[in-house]
Amino acid sequence: MHNAKPWYENEEFWQVFGPELFDKRHMDCAGEEVEQIAKLLCLTPMAKVLDLCCGIGRHSLELARRGYQVVGVDLTEEYLAKARKQAKSEGLNVEFVRNDMRRFCQIDAFDAIINMYTAFGYFEQIEDDKRVLINAIGSLRKGGKLIIDIIGKEVIARIWNPRDWHEVDGKIWLRESKISRNWSWCENKWMMLENGNLRKFEFGHRIYSANELTILLKDCGFNSVDIYGDLAGAEYDHNAKRLIAVARK
Repeated sequence: MHNAKPWYENEEFWQVFGPELFDKRHMDCAGEEVEQIAKLLCLTPMAKVLDLCCGIGRHSLELARRGYQVVGVDLTEEYLAKARKQAKSEGLNVEFVRNDMRRFCQIDAFDAIINMYTAFGYFEQIEDDKRVLINAIGSLRKGGKLIIDIIGKEVIARIWNPRDWHEVDGKIWLRESKISRNWSWCENKWMMLENGNLRKFEFGHRIYSANELTILLKDCGFNSVDIYGDLAGAEYDHNAKRLIAVARK
């Protein structure tokens, strides 16, 4: 078992749960989210944007449709293939790159970087999270901004539900979660049942409070960090829906 790949490198996991992660609801809201992102980041026309952990490109493609120069990076080849196919069908000029976010860096290349939909904190060692942020600040031009969108500890504590399930098109999706390591880690068990066949995956990820994420970003070299409770720029308080960090180089 010690030679097994970490969960985020398991193509089967992303293949099985892709329909759940990128369902119609999430795809339909991508346009509105990109509008909010552009406003939060004060994107100028033709800005160059890196979509870090782009998945099937739902934000990358929307950014390109609005005239931004876009590079999408992800580790899952199947997702990148879908993104490339969609970009080609629409005649969009998006560069999709397969790479690990701990390694990808293009010095002073981007005006903005987005990391959406809880795609941060995958790694056992916090040094790997720092490496991601150091790569990000290196890839940004002076004054460039990074946006990270996760679920903060404060939000998790308020809405915590250790088990949930739902059924869509004959598939039953089940999730179990547990907080561990003194509220620094979330252990997850995700299952999909279809035609009597159960697919099960276990994985964990680091969770951050607003203050912890702010400290981490500044320790990695960002000059300022603003925290919001959603992409519309709401205050991060007891009503926050997400933890949105906007860090400036």
